[in-house]
Amino acid sequence: MWLTPLLFVAASFVQAQDGNTTALFPNATYPGAVSPDPAAAELTAGTTSPPFYPSPWGSGSGSWADAYTKARAFVSQLTLIEKVNLTTGVGWEGERCVGQNGAVPRLGFRSMCMQDAPMGVRDTDFNSVFPAGVNVAATFDRGLAYARGQAMGAEHRGKGVDVQLGPVAGPLGRSPEGGRNWEGFSPDPVLTGIMMAQTIEGIQNAGVIACAKHYIGNEQEHFRQAPEAAGFNFTITDSLSSNIDDKTLHELYLWPFADAVRANVGSVMCSYNQINNSYGCQNSYLLNYLLKGELDFQGFVMSDWQAQHSGVGSALAGLDMSMPGDVLFDTGTTFWGTNLTVAVLNDTVPEWRLNDMAIRIIAAWYLVGRDNTSIPINFDSWTLDTYGYQHFVANEGYGLINEHVDVRAEHGKLIRQIGSASTVLLKNTNNALPLTGKEKLTAIFGNDAGGNPNGPNGCSDRGCDNGTLGMAWGSGSANFPYLVTPETAIQNEVLNNMGAVESITDNFASTQIASLAGRASVALVFVNADSGEGFINVDGNIGDRNNLTLWQGGDTLIQNVSALCNNTIVVVHSVGPVLLGNYSENPNITAILWAGVPGEQSGNSIADVLYGRVNPGAKLPFTLAATREDYGTDLLYLPNEGTDAPQVSFTEGVFIDYRSLDEAEIQPVYEFGYGLSYTTFTYSKLQVTRRDTGPYLSTTGLTSAAPSLASSPKNTSGYLFPSNITRIPLYIYPYLNSTDLETSANETDYDLPGFVPAGGQDGSPQPRIAAGGAPGGNPQLYDVLYQVDASITNTGSVTGEEVAQLYISLGGPYDPKVVLRGFQRLSIQPNMTANFHVDITRRDISNWDTATQNWVISNYTKTIYVGSSSRKLLLNSTLS
Repeated sequence: MWLTPLLFVAASFVQAQDGNTTALFPNATYPGAVSPDPAAAELTAGTTSPPFYPSPWGSGSGSWADAYTKARAFVSQLTLIEKVNLTTGVGWEGERCVGQNGAVPRLGFRSMCMQDAPMGVRDTDFNSVFPAGVNVAATFDRGLAYARGQAMGAEHRGKGVDVQLGPVAGPLGRSPEGGRNWEGFSPDPVLTGIMMAQTIEGIQNAGVIACAKHYIGNEQEHFRQAPEAAGFNFTITDSLSSNIDDKTLHELYLWPFADAVRANVGSVMCSYNQINNSYGCQNSYLLNYLLKGELDFQGFVMSDWQAQHSGVGSALAGLDMSMPGDVLFDTGTTFWGTNLTVAVLNDTVPEWRLNDMAIRIIAAWYLVGRDNTSIPINFDSWTLDTYGYQHFVANEGYGLINEHVDVRAEHGKLIRQIGSASTVLLKNTNNALPLTGKEKLTAIFGNDAGGNPNGPNGCSDRGCDNGTLGMAWGSGSANFPYLVTPETAIQNEVLNNMGAVESITDNFASTQIASLAGRASVALVFVNADSGEGFINVDGNIGDRNNLTLWQGGDTLIQNVSALCNNTIVVVHSVGPVLLGNYSENPNITAILWAGVPGEQSGNSIADVLYGRVNPGAKLPFTLAATREDYGTDLLYLPNEGTDAPQVSFTEGVFIDYRSLDEAEIQPVYEFGYGLSYTTFTYSKLQVTRRDTGPYLSTTGLTSAAPSLASSPKNTSGYLFPSNITRIPLYIYPYLNSTDLETSANETDYDLPGFVPAGGQDGSPQPRIAAGGAPGGNPQLYDVLYQVDASITNTGSVTGEEVAQLYISLGGPYDPKVVLRGFQRLSIQPNMTANFHVDITRRDISNWDTATQNWVISNYTKTIYVGSSSRKLLLNSTLS
């Protein structure tokens, strides 16, 4: 979400975005990038997204049946005005949450509260700050992912939030410099999909609607919005277009969203960018065909904040809720509201489409039990003052707006656990770790060890890199209730053991650093690399990182300390991959740990690992390569010449992160899935059992017709602005201003002849999509075809946790060498053996076939591998 007021020229209310552009596109990837698949290699700036209409109506399939029954009964009672009110936000800063739709007071249905974020409840107090998604991925622990989701959901519920705007699978992490990669999980679609599903189930079981975002191809912050780019002196007309071929879309970027839909996510947020030169929130192919058709998504699609670029066009293309409602922040103009009322009354938007929007919204509300768990909104996003204006932008409705409800419970314990469980031990020479706390002199170095001099919340939206990196920046941030720094935690540890400890948190105090390093028994060096959302520029990094180096002179700090102390331990807090130079080979650097973005318990979490209370078991959720070029993909930092919209063609196809390095036969510094322990493990006794299942059958037949509800009267006088309501300035309303529809609309071209796309108004039964059939896609994709078991033995002297990983070679000429398809985190006592078990589904060994528009199992040999990382594949077997 983008949350800074900017100006731009609004697109037409009826603009269709299934068009195309033609321009020369200079490839943004490195010359050595892998691109063996012709379908991806041929992408150009002229790539277009095909139209698909009508927008599928929800059927209540899967687990949604009861929620749909209740939703249809509720929506059947609504007037046209009330239905429009549900779909349209009231405007930026119009109410107390970052987004709220209109209420239905007549039936006691309050305005729904949409609130960030993926790390905690944003813009309030007495909330927790959880570890970032990238840390959750590093745990490879489904249970922790679920527990975190449930705890976050409980905190949002306690604040009165209806929709938590997370979790994140877009960005997936195509490029390691991507500014918001840390909000998501991993560039591997299977790891991301599993963690997405677990997080969603946790949030929604807590009684809050989850929102999977940002759908789709939202892989960089640069140029995601033209007006935002203008603020950084870039002149573009339209948002960046991510050009993605069909096969890559299915096998990589859509994969985790399918898992989210299968987990019954209640809402999906469409993204700012264009995909194949059609805006994400009005791309009928992505919303109608893929999301609502092929994946059978039953919830509602909401726009990212100001990502809506048309009225009728977006309605027919599958958008269900406009957020925050106004075209421009705080202007009172809207694509929907009054305009949507007009469009239904003049039959441009069929009323069944509006009914479907409303039913989808209310069904998600019932699905998670909001009718039983709803708590009044008790905070305000625009101020922490106890008293203020309910309608902040209008300075109206003065009263109690912040009740300062403490929703943290005992979540700090879980946060500390996830922080330590996500810390990856990369190097540990001669068992340098764990420490005892009784070292003669412990020296702590680095800005990243200490606190922000202005306090943990001293930079708005955490838009700075001062002190330890407990959270990155942007709308994915939240206010810290406290932040335990590494300096504090380590000091406590050493003092409890009667040791000596000194610290220097100025990275550039070279004289003092040299003096202390030369005396230290052990030197703990803390370094970081930050990033965030594109509306904030930190040290020249406009959301996205400019490079993969450490910040604040971190490399110089490591070099200076390690040159004088032969027991230097490096701890990296970062949003993603960083370049570690020759640290893995430096004999004076005895240990390296990656600790990610761990949240409020940062110091305690790392101390638990450093001092052995927790045996590290995390694995890298991405690759640490030797050079930036080794990744094979990069961001577009300057607009293409001769294009209105910057063009980024994903010509690398599915070859990102470890898949790219594997294909190019590049040796990483530390590979995907890598991580050490304070103990050792062996792998043995691989067994593959084939399961008998029926053949894969395409979904056939027709859907039902669009659900029929009573038609709204066409008498325009019944929809005029009520005389007994005091109009709040800049507030978005659904009422007409005049009985003349053309006069009442904000735009004058809502009824241009020929605008409505072919099929856009058709409510008759439609052909079902072959690869569809249930939430998540054809249910037979999830049939278990094989069961894999192996024995994992702890051969060391301490209890440890090992993440055993299953990889598959699909065998085709355009397939990656191996792809992750399963994992299990096992806790194993010394000299004991645990069973590793993973099911292989039909989807796991299938490829997307563009000709048949379905999943197929190719005739190439499939080989499975079980190991401790993507490069340490210890056991293998060929699938029969």
